[in-house]
Amino acid sequence: MTAEENAATIVIVDDEEMVLTSLNSFLTLETAYTVKTFTSAKDALAYIEKEPIDLVVSDYLMPEMDGITFLAGVRDLRPEVPRIILTGYADKENAIKAINNVGLFQYIEKPWDNDDILIIFRNGLEKKKLMNRLNQKIEEINLAYSELQDLQREIVKTFV
Repeated sequence: MTAEENAATIVIVDDEEMVLTSLNSFLTLETAYTVKTFTSAKDALAYIEKEPIDLVVSDYLMPEMDGITFLAGVRDLRPEVPRIILTGYADKENAIKAINNVGLFQYIEKPWDNDDILIIFRNGLEKKKLMNRLNQKIEEINLAYSELQDLQREIVKTFV
């Protein structure tokens, strides 16, 4: 596990305390991730607005705000963060809606398999890391292109 994975912060939102406790305990034992859990989607959004995070997991059905609405809010605040929905309902229609509406990274059905969760989280974190590297390289290329344009203008001004 890389230092970046060790430092990863995962936010989990579910209205069932038992689900949060189960995932938090498992991840604490098996990983070095920092896990932040919330029973309130609104509280989670307030946290995400202020703190950097690397991955977010949300239950689909919650009383205060459904998972799709919550993950859309996460996308607006932190579009680079992979979003995962967790549901006890094998509802493919809503899974497709979530994928299309909020750019869902993964759809996980309850009960989940712990080994699958680890793989999904690692893949989500790797996606975020690779997207960050890609964006950094794009910025470097844009800067180099801008510098080349400046140099070209200087050459044209000097010799033409």
